[in-house]
Amino acid sequence: MYKWLKILSIIIVSFCFISNNKINGLPLANNTAIKSQYFLEQIESLLDTMNIVRIIPSVDYKIMTKETTALVLQDIMNLPNLELDFRDVAPCTEYSGTIGAIINSGVMSVKSDNIFGYGDILEENEFNLILNNLKNYFETLEQSYTSFLAASLEFNPQMYELNENITNLCIELEKLFKQGVKLVVAPEMCTTGYGYTNRKSIEDYVDTLPGKATNAISELTKKYDAYVVFGLAEKDVETDLYYNSAALVGPEGYIGKYRKMHQWETEEHWAAWGDIEVPVFSTELGNIGINICMDASYFESARLAALDGADILAFSTNSSGGAVWALPARAIQNGIYIVSANRSNTELGYHMIGASAIWSPLGEKLVEAPYLSSNDYDRDEAQAFLAEINPVLYSNPNKDLLSHRRPEIYKDLSLYISPWNYTKSTESKNIKAIALQYEPITGDTKKTKELILDLLHDVIDVDLIVLPELSLTGTYFEKFSIEANEEEAIAFAKDIATKFNTSIIIGSIEEDNNKLYNSAILIDNNGQIIGTYRKTHLSEADKKWATAGDTIEVFEVDNIGKVGILIGEDVCYPEAAGILSVLRSDIIAIPSAWYGQYGAYVEINNSICKSTIPENTMVLWDSISQTSGAYSIVSNFVGERGYKGSSALNTIDPIYGLDQPITASNNDTEVLEMEFDTLQLDSWINQDVLQASRRTNFYNPLIK
Repeated sequence: MYKWLKILSIIIVSFCFISNNKINGLPLANNTAIKSQYFLEQIESLLDTMNIVRIIPSVDYKIMTKETTALVLQDIMNLPNLELDFRDVAPCTEYSGTIGAIINSGVMSVKSDNIFGYGDILEENEFNLILNNLKNYFETLEQSYTSFLAASLEFNPQMYELNENITNLCIELEKLFKQGVKLVVAPEMCTTGYGYTNRKSIEDYVDTLPGKATNAISELTKKYDAYVVFGLAEKDVETDLYYNSAALVGPEGYIGKYRKMHQWETEEHWAAWGDIEVPVFSTELGNIGINICMDASYFESARLAALDGADILAFSTNSSGGAVWALPARAIQNGIYIVSANRSNTELGYHMIGASAIWSPLGEKLVEAPYLSSNDYDRDEAQAFLAEINPVLYSNPNKDLLSHRRPEIYKDLSLYISPWNYTKSTESKNIKAIALQYEPITGDTKKTKELILDLLHDVIDVDLIVLPELSLTGTYFEKFSIEANEEEAIAFAKDIATKFNTSIIIGSIEEDNNKLYNSAILIDNNGQIIGTYRKTHLSEADKKWATAGDTIEVFEVDNIGKVGILIGEDVCYPEAAGILSVLRSDIIAIPSAWYGQYGAYVEINNSICKSTIPENTMVLWDSISQTSGAYSIVSNFVGERGYKGSSALNTIDPIYGLDQPITASNNDTEVLEMEFDTLQLDSWINQDVLQASRRTNFYNPLIK
């Protein structure tokens, strides 16, 4: 009876509040009320000042009330629900757990001991206090972080043995906790096994959240003050739908869950698509986000976690190679630690390769489990791989790049053009291309052109030539000496195009309306300009003289197909390649001037790939092709300035042996020759498949 009185009182209070204050654009009784736009602007300004990256939730109301304030703050702080009892807050409302979490954090105050102030307008003095408390909260949180041990646990469950799997998992967890480990990540579906064929086959082994597994694990996490992320088959008690999920359990017990967003074919037969975005949870160890297996093939999954403030990405998988290979790039792109846990045995003929690892936000391999190439090397017993996580690295140069994203030009990421797309290429082209690698002669474009022509002396029967960024000048010059060289570059490129009957991409300084751009120009084999791309993500050096471009697009070339272009630092922003994939690029050309200022060479065990991966493969360039489903051609400089060469053909599936990537040396002048077929329509992974399996309904935070 009391519960219903509370609900009735809220309805009456809310009605009176709306009637008296005229929220919907009419005069307010209280002129100190905080408007939502001002609220969000001030919160964003505070976070920017503190160098804290967060998705700032949008709001549909004009004036902030106490409860809506709590809802926004909970999103920003990544706090799980916490039920507290207030007379004016009905426990069945969406706000009850939110209000409890925020009050417990100390950022908001209550009206009295048992009244929150539901329906009250947030006033200026209250908001100023919230801003101050929020600043203190984040400062205190950061100071509380200390280094700790994390573990990737390769745990191999048995099919059809839920209870035994939970028991055995708890045994392994306690061993690690006794060693002082504070965070353990266990594999995907590690309480059930993976290979179920339909809902009927798995119905006896699904678990609720919270449920049997989280209850058992909570006893240990409470005892040892530790955290666990583990995969399971979840049953939603309200809908009776099943999900491939992962749960986070900590010292307070069950904290929250993630439902797999991008699914592989196997679980599509019994699991519904994840429906709760990518949550990030604030813990004593830092902010923890979760991805599962196939999510790694889509940059959006980890990006969403990073933009919501993740410091650590817990990654549970049952991988034969592809998901594991993608992780170093995800760490670098987002400036986050990644703790990945795979299995190390074979189940129903499906072999999982081990190779669990922990990656630093700089892409450094902190620990890596052995790669098990076949079931001849299966290891059924559990084994853990430990590394130290240092929260000092939660702030790092890679994470800083998140603040340089350009969401206003990423709108095409929201498009879902599948299964029908009449603009895509339908005919595969056999392409012969070259990437030139040389040292630009600073201040002497004439000699640089002579060098390029000398390199092209023996070139015959080529469809496309790609030159480095700012091809004739290089990137080392003083601001006062900069002048556009577009006309010179175009004339030179046209001569090459017609002489060699080839398309060519040349980089130049372009001038337009008294603005300078770092541009790349695509000219076809008839000497016609097909299009110009202006670098959209400028380096710090670029910003001293260049204006950023505002368009990421593809260009149609008759004998080649659809060509996209990125320049240099653009590769640090996976959204750019993602857009080119949505626009169905067959080839992505990447003129570069890379000297190690971003990215890194691969450190992951190369044996994971059936194709041979050159040792000086650059992680971010490699990731472009596999994320976009398009072949990418990188042309980079070498020389005394410190350029690292490594020009490359990056391919869409070297992991399972579809095609062979090629990389030039890191120090020699070189003509890198390559040949490939643009479309791989019969391959298990290709651009069609990638586009059809994107979950665009969750991607909106990437474009805001």
